[in-house]
Amino acid sequence: MSEQPPEPHATGRPPTDLVDSIGRLIGGSDWERRAARGLAFLRRRITGDYEVDEFGFDPDLTENVLLSAFRPLYERYFRVETRGLDQVPDKGGVLIVANHSGTLPFDAVMTQIALADHHPAHRHLRMLAADVVFTMPFMGELARKAGHTLACSPDAERLLCSGEVVGVWPEGFKGIGKPFSDRYRLQRFGRGGFVSAALRTGTPIIPTAIVGAEEIYPKIGDIKPLARLMNLPYIPVTPTFPWLGPLGAIPLPSKWYIAFGEPIDTSGYDPSAADDPMLVFNLTDQVRETIQDTLYRLLLQRRSVFF
Repeated sequence: MSEQPPEPHATGRPPTDLVDSIGRLIGGSDWERRAARGLAFLRRRITGDYEVDEFGFDPDLTENVLLSAFRPLYERYFRVETRGLDQVPDKGGVLIVANHSGTLPFDAVMTQIALADHHPAHRHLRMLAADVVFTMPFMGELARKAGHTLACSPDAERLLCSGEVVGVWPEGFKGIGKPFSDRYRLQRFGRGGFVSAALRTGTPIIPTAIVGAEEIYPKIGDIKPLARLMNLPYIPVTPTFPWLGPLGAIPLPSKWYIAFGEPIDTSGYDPSAADDPMLVFNLTDQVRETIQDTLYRLLLQRRSVFF
């Protein structure tokens, strides 16, 4: 894999030489460099020196504000370790398919940070999200600015053809909303729409397993009447929520692992293969079994949930 750093406009980061120059002028400590990056970011927002793509993706805002808000969770709270990042190519379209869990979708954000911060090419993950995300006030706009779009084949294919890293969590709300007693047991993967998108675009599929998210909010119940009233998939009951009020919304500090598996190549198929239901079913099942096997293997290697 290439060790060349990405161009500044590809990640939304300010030019390194400019930041380092400012940092040297004002002392050069980590705190001062962060301040210099913040000032450079504000300058770009004021002058309009940033780009937004056709989906509404704002790399500069994502890198410097949205992901920065979650980096302390990634680095110090969940202490995420990644494996197999070299399986994700430096460029070109690729489809990340992962298990979904945790009551709230922190697993998707942690995967996004893993690729943006720790992949050699600092690649941005463009997630395919459920409709409800884009109907929620404020959240829909933030999701668009972070580069995400509806979980539909046309959007997925456009992103893959553009050479983007696309992320999909096929279990959807069945995954993040399942009870704690079903932890690390994959739910149904739907009709395999993600496989069809990969076949039509000839992009590789990377099965990805995430361990640790299941324990942050152990779901032991569901307040269904309130969920229906608020038009939400569920209102969870955990050992701490709603009993401890706002404190119950603090996730437990489980230790996380994200493992990117060996790519499943689809370039040898004709695009018309996406219309073959048996092939789509077989590939979907292959991805699901690969993720499930990896989850079991990681769980066997794990010594503690929290340490």
